[in-house]
Amino acid sequence: MKLRLVVATLITALGLVTLQPAALAQTSQQSAGSVAAGRTVPDSAVQIQLSFAPLVRATAPAVVNIFTRAEIARSPMALFGDEFFNAPFGGGQTEKIETALGSGVILSSEGLVVTNYHVIRDGTEVEVELTDGREFNAEVLFTDSAADLALLQVDPGDGSLPFLRFGDSDSVEIGDLVLAIGNPFGVGQTTTMGIVSALARTGTGVTEVGSFIQTDAAINPGNSGGALIDMNGDVIGINTAIFSGSGTSAGVGFAIPANFVANTVRALEEGGGTVIRPWLGVTGETVTERMARVLKLDDQGGFLIDDVYEPSPAFSAGLQTGDVILGLDGETINNFDEMRYAIAASRVGEVMKTRILRDGAVREVTLQLDAPPEVPPRNPTLLAEPSPLEGATVVNLSPAAAQDLDMPGNWTGVVISEAPRGSTASRQGFAVGDIIRTVNRVSVETVEDIEDVLASANSPRWSFTIERGGRAITIRIVFRS
Repeated sequence: MKLRLVVATLITALGLVTLQPAALAQTSQQSAGSVAAGRTVPDSAVQIQLSFAPLVRATAPAVVNIFTRAEIARSPMALFGDEFFNAPFGGGQTEKIETALGSGVILSSEGLVVTNYHVIRDGTEVEVELTDGREFNAEVLFTDSAADLALLQVDPGDGSLPFLRFGDSDSVEIGDLVLAIGNPFGVGQTTTMGIVSALARTGTGVTEVGSFIQTDAAINPGNSGGALIDMNGDVIGINTAIFSGSGTSAGVGFAIPANFVANTVRALEEGGGTVIRPWLGVTGETVTERMARVLKLDDQGGFLIDDVYEPSPAFSAGLQTGDVILGLDGETINNFDEMRYAIAASRVGEVMKTRILRDGAVREVTLQLDAPPEVPPRNPTLLAEPSPLEGATVVNLSPAAAQDLDMPGNWTGVVISEAPRGSTASRQGFAVGDIIRTVNRVSVETVEDIEDVLASANSPRWSFTIERGGRAITIRIVFRS
């Protein structure tokens, strides 16, 4: 009787609604059901005083600090801008070392470390520091800018390293308790607690490919690449980003699901140091409410196929223009982001049951995922002929090249893969990812085509049609070599 009074008083003091006896009985029954499912809420003063300290002690040593350094050449006249002086001061340049800070998670005693791509993106040197003070230089094994992932390797020598295992992120439920471990603002390793606030968050703009676990556990700059831990001490996510107007935690943080990361690690091991993600071979768009009415769909959502690439897994499965993909392997597909993530989270060779709408009827087809082909070969070519494109490197597009360059749906044509700062191409406004469709009104489909057109040009007036971000742009330039 005293215990019930203490709990009731505590609830009232916390400003929560006080339950009546009947409601308490109902809550008790619900709690019993939750216990059977492996989850429960505190139901006594003793349980409220329980601590996460043992869990933190067991997991925190495998969460590391990551430092990156980049050497940047500076002119003594950089204050006035090198381009203003046409950068004539090469002999007097000085070097400045910039250091960035993030977090990472050790995945094996041999030194495999996962972090975010944006943590190490601009670094020429990467260093990993453990909580016990040990420091290691790291080799970058793999980066995936679209998914914002990077895998590093450190050499522990004769010693071994603490590591964490992946949990099953597909079994995570909204409301589960989680811990976020990392190094916010560089103040030192920090652990925060919260719950899983939402699942399968897509369309966040955080990454090109992503379906995130959302949490209210405090995540701040420096936490990127750190661990989101469940109550079993397993990694269920890699903390990646926050939504905030101030740049600090506002209770909306995102983590890459552990199953996606684990799949990347397996692909790296099976691919001998490379990660090849499967592809589908379709272009299209999310089904809107208006489109759903026209298609006589009960609910808005799905992915409407505009085109099917031949050959591709979609073509082999018999998918057609006008089909609507409604589900993959039993999971509902509501939009393009969900479909892209579902494919990226799968493995080459995997067979997926695909639910589609065709001619008003729902049917199921079998889809076998393959690696994107590199046809035609990329043939990377530095354009040295005097022209507005001088200094750019171009490659032939293919499904494989499009995946590496994070250009989904762009499978044919010639694309700029490099445009160094200061090059003629860069100064004329061309950028990496620009697909060159025409030069001087002549269509170009291969690297050889563009070389021929540039070599035969005999006028200072140039006209280009490029595709950038899905938009066609015409560029007219007067250029004299």
